[in-house]
Amino acid sequence: MEVGERDDDQLMISVQSGDAEAFEELVQRYQGPLWAFFFRNSRDAQFSEDLTQETLLRLHNQSWDYLPRGRFRGWLFRIGRNLMIDNIRKQSHDILIHAQKGTKDEQSPLIDLISDDMLGSHDQAQAHELEALVNELLDQIPEEQRLTFTLHHFGGLSLPEIAEAMETNVATCKSRLRLTREKLQAALKKRGWNPLAVNVAESDDNDQETFA
Repeated sequence: MEVGERDDDQLMISVQSGDAEAFEELVQRYQGPLWAFFFRNSRDAQFSEDLTQETLLRLHNQSWDYLPRGRFRGWLFRIGRNLMIDNIRKQSHDILIHAQKGTKDEQSPLIDLISDDMLGSHDQAQAHELEALVNELLDQIPEEQRLTFTLHHFGGLSLPEIAEAMETNVATCKSRLRLTREKLQAALKKRGWNPLAVNVAESDDNDQETFA
């Protein structure tokens, strides 16, 4: 956050006071991460856009329910997660697995998580082949583990924030994140690719696992 920039809690206090500019600042800050999280779990661009707009609308309408305790991202993504699950359950099929694939012109954020040394001399087409494979493998991972992984890598949430969003504890989130990583590594190795390069870094809000 830049010097002088208001943090999420300060913006929410302003939103609660009717400050439209504060709400727009939150929209600009979180519409991208929200869309990326929804898109990774549905692979439907329009569905992701609709969920993003609905989540942000609920942020505005439910702003008085928020208590400024430094847990905004967990609160916001819990709204988004619950909204997504509710919408999925209304479908006659499992959209997480059978959703319409995006067009070739749509760039999934997943490719940004793949390390350069993992690709080696592979060209862009092979990079997208790897991206499609990781998408396929993630679809086979249990929902709670997959949601934890995508909240972290696509929503940008820390482990405590994921715990808030998933209504669980940090230890459980850490375990789910590690299990997902290990499953992806094993599955990719079995398919003939080098395992994902992953670093475990310490941070102020507990350790976070990120792709190198």
